Amino acid sequence: MNQPTASELLPGAVQENRSVAVVIPSYKVTRHILGVIAGMGPEVSRIYVVDDCCPDKSGDFVEANCQDARVRVLRHAENQGVGGAVMTGYQAAIADGIAVIVKVDGDGQMDPTLIPAFVAPILDGQADYTKGNRFYDLEQIGSMPPVRLFGNAVLSLMTKLSSGYWDLFDPTNGYTAIHADTARHLPFHKISKRYFFETDMLFRLNTLRAAVLDVPMDAHYGDEVSNLKISKIVTEFLAKHVRNFFKRLFYNYYLRDMSLASIELPAGVLLLTLGAGYGGWHWAESARAGVATAAGTVMLSALPVLMGVQLILAFLAYDIASVPRRAIHKKLMLRGRHA
Repeated sequence: MNQPTASELLPGAVQENRSVAVVIPSYKVTRHILGVIAGMGPEVSRIYVVDDCCPDKSGDFVEANCQDARVRVLRHAENQGVGGAVMTGYQAAIADGIAVIVKVDGDGQMDPTLIPAFVAPILDGQADYTKGNRFYDLEQIGSMPPVRLFGNAVLSLMTKLSSGYWDLFDPTNGYTAIHADTARHLPFHKISKRYFFETDMLFRLNTLRAAVLDVPMDAHYGDEVSNLKISKIVTEFLAKHVRNFFKRLFYNYYLRDMSLASIELPAGVLLLTLGAGYGGWHWAESARAGVATAAGTVMLSALPVLMGVQLILAFLAYDIASVPRRAIHKKLMLRGRHA
């Protein structure tokens, strides 16, 4: 006897859309982009090449030399950066009813055969967004330039603090995939359009409480020229990370919800500041007078410092435990159908 299907059990139910599209930002990548497109497997139903006002006219180049019927070229009249190009691709894919949108660079650094590995956790309901991580295989890390390795470590630490995704690494990795029902709820007009795009995406996803997973991948460095200079962006990114950190605290711990952690952080910072200030002032006075600081004064300074540190650590422990774990795209999809 045949088992009833989901549509038979639930009248009006429809089969889940499992179509996959790839967005390729195109800027000075004419040497590699045809090879990237040729590597796309049958699981990809649509390919969006976004010509970001490329001086090499890469959009025209693709149209003239690529016969793949899945390819659609989108053009920007002005250069918007990688983030702007990706968001243009996202919006086109959403309008076309695509389920999962993968972003792959056109410079040949990203292996198209890994697309199923990025898509599977999303279609299986484990994640709303997946991103590459080149740091899983310790043997492969040796091929990464030392400056890039150090820069990624610094950026990863800043990203953990600002985005709230403490279990992720390699934040500048641009190999990503997202469910369209999650993407459609992102504030496209607010997301950074330049190289801070991938990091800003994580912050925006956290405000949605979206589940994000790292996907292991190898690092590939050929004759392509990367436009991203880690040594130049670490300082530039710092101010944006600080901004996102305080925004996230306000959104998650005061505006949308309140918990014990909402009290622990400000109380910890206040106690630490008061203790350090009190102790520093008395130390300076004692040094000026040439006498030892009284034991009681030391204790009055040390106690709030220790309490402050403990409260801040308690907040961090709560924040780390609060990393979103459940995918939200199915909930968003159902809400959209009933809206």
